[in-house]
Amino acid sequence: MSALTVAPSRVLVVDDSVVVRQLVARVLAAEPSTELAGVAPNGRVALEKIARLRPDIVLLDLEMPEMDGFATLAEIRRTDPTLPVIIFSHLTSAGAAATLEALAQGATAFALKPRADGIGLAEAQVRDELLPLIGSVRQKAPPVMAPAAKTVARRSPSVRVSAIVIAVSTGGPNALATIVPSLPADIGVPIFIVQHMPPVFTKMLAERLDRVAALTVVEATDGALVEPGGVYVAPGGRHMSLTGSMAAANVRIHLTDEPPENSCRPAADVLFRAAAAAYGPGTLGVVLTGMGYDGLSGCAAIRDAGGSVLAQTEASAVVASMPAAVANAGLTDLVVPLDDIAFELIRWTSSVREHK
Repeated sequence: MSALTVAPSRVLVVDDSVVVRQLVARVLAAEPSTELAGVAPNGRVALEKIARLRPDIVLLDLEMPEMDGFATLAEIRRTDPTLPVIIFSHLTSAGAAATLEALAQGATAFALKPRADGIGLAEAQVRDELLPLIGSVRQKAPPVMAPAAKTVARRSPSVRVSAIVIAVSTGGPNALATIVPSLPADIGVPIFIVQHMPPVFTKMLAERLDRVAALTVVEATDGALVEPGGVYVAPGGRHMSLTGSMAAANVRIHLTDEPPENSCRPAADVLFRAAAAAYGPGTLGVVLTGMGYDGLSGCAAIRDAGGSVLAQTEASAVVASMPAAVANAGLTDLVVPLDDIAFELIRWTSSVREHK
């Protein structure tokens, strides 16, 4: 084996459905980068197999007999805080609520159970949606950011911030739960969030954030007039763009069904370009944890408009691909750990509150 060859990710599949276990096992067996470490019908069996088999990743159902996914997750996190745990979730309101709660309790990420009829289509869905996630969350050396991105001076924007746009994917719900509740009610600028999530999940996410934040957090609706201090989460399955201009004080949300960008809808690049057009040099882009490179070209548009860009450090990201792509392109004004993002947003918007 070459020194650069990465061993397959060994996955333990924990689900009370025999059909699901068999389906996922076939997909894992057909992919050179993955390997089935074992299967378990409930959490009690899973914990025994985790101790014995030492998998790289656990794929965990939440609704199981004897010992459900929440109790299993709690025990996993008690003994191993870093073992990646992917929740295997249903695309329902109940499934979304349970998944977001599991993420809050320490799960790493989630994937949707197949929705298609027919084994072939179901396997294709699992292959397309689960396998990239497995590759991204496995504990390994993160991508290296450009040295210049790490050493950039702490600075404030040269112009007054008028809007904040946030791009986030894998690891996003917990990152947002760290940032949004820490922002003051008088932050004075609108905040737009693209979190890569399916429909239903984004509505639940907005509701959870709204309950714990001083700001009002909503899932964005088409045509809504943007208010200072409003927090707008792009709905799953739709791009969030903007119309109007800050100068005319008539910026509105514009939702579209245009094709996905970067395999995403919503895509941060769509939002970031629109914000750069509407808010110009007052745009502050923020790129958080996530897989892929959504937000990269959008950050270039923000910088071309005279705006500024912050990124999360690789060490504090569940998956560092998105912020690393922006930092390595030399587009960041500042790269900081997750726990410092809210402080920086407050600092960079201080002039807005001072001029009230």
